[in-house]
Amino acid sequence: MNGDKLLQAKILVVDDQDISIRLLEAILKKDGFTNITLTTDPRQVKALYQEIRPEVLILDLTMPHLDGFQIMEQLKEIDGDTYLPIIVISDEQNQEVRFRALESGAKDFLNKPYDRVEVLIRIKNMIEVRMLHNEIQDQNKVLEQRVKDRTQKLYESQVDVIQRLARAVEYRDSETGMHIIRMSHYSECLAKKVGLSGQECEMILTASPLHDIGKIGIPDSILQKPGKLTENEWEIMKTHTTIGAELLDGSDSEFLKIAQEIALTHHEKWDGTGYPGGLKGEAIPLVGRICGLCDVFDALTSARPYKKAWSSEEAIEEIQKGGGTHFDSKLLEAFMEISSQIQELKEKYHDPRNNGDLAV
Repeated sequence: MNGDKLLQAKILVVDDQDISIRLLEAILKKDGFTNITLTTDPRQVKALYQEIRPEVLILDLTMPHLDGFQIMEQLKEIDGDTYLPIIVISDEQNQEVRFRALESGAKDFLNKPYDRVEVLIRIKNMIEVRMLHNEIQDQNKVLEQRVKDRTQKLYESQVDVIQRLARAVEYRDSETGMHIIRMSHYSECLAKKVGLSGQECEMILTASPLHDIGKIGIPDSILQKPGKLTENEWEIMKTHTTIGAELLDGSDSEFLKIAQEIALTHHEKWDGTGYPGGLKGEAIPLVGRICGLCDVFDALTSARPYKKAWSSEEAIEEIQKGGGTHFDSKLLEAFMEISSQIQELKEKYHDPRNNGDLAV
């Protein structure tokens, strides 16, 4: 290790006997150490340690007000998960005291009366270990940040691919990919309102664009039909839920698991008359209920090959009729409470093909 760096190491000496710390200071300065802090008051140690972050703390065990053991307990509260650079001053030959000091965090001992050579060797050894520990800690932090950055980039890439895939499917259905963007933000907003965690809300925002991914398996003749579907065509259309669930099955990704749940259940109804499983009430997963409600609202307020866009007022009036039958009444009530936020999102993510004209 570089000698200059070693001699610039921060050293904190704590002993209630002034003659003892002055002797250590003289030994250290004579050898070229320049960054030495001394105190005879053990009550100052915690604050001093936090302020200067020494490479070595030379600590007497027997002092008034706070003994060395109590100070080491204080330092564990600060740096309990790291290497405490403590050398204990002791004229005790009692093995039990030494064992207790080691258990409390001490790494080495200095015996009184001091031997100059021994003092310097032990302190230099401790400084080298502490500095190497700090270097490893710094390297670990850099590596951890790199892993986080790469993980975030990978996550963003996955989300981007998912959104593009979802928009590609949506273009087949409604000639615009804005529906899945609006619907996903509505769903996130509603999830926040009903008290889901930030992580759960982000998962819903990420996963919900895939709610209609199964439409990739529906023929264009049905998907883009301008008129009413026949009974047989409607049965085929309903299979987009199970097709989507099958496409998303088997992934270890948490948000793809949620996406699968949404794809499968977002057309279930509170009274059990929905599809594909005829689930009823709380048997329908909450994410399915949230996304189902938001999907209906956006579908009503969006133009499709077979209908014109409804105004927000008309859509809200219509979905209110479905409280307790189509929709979870409590969820619907929460949606009504955030209707102004929903409208803001609708305006923010409007369809540019409509030249900014909104149904409001």
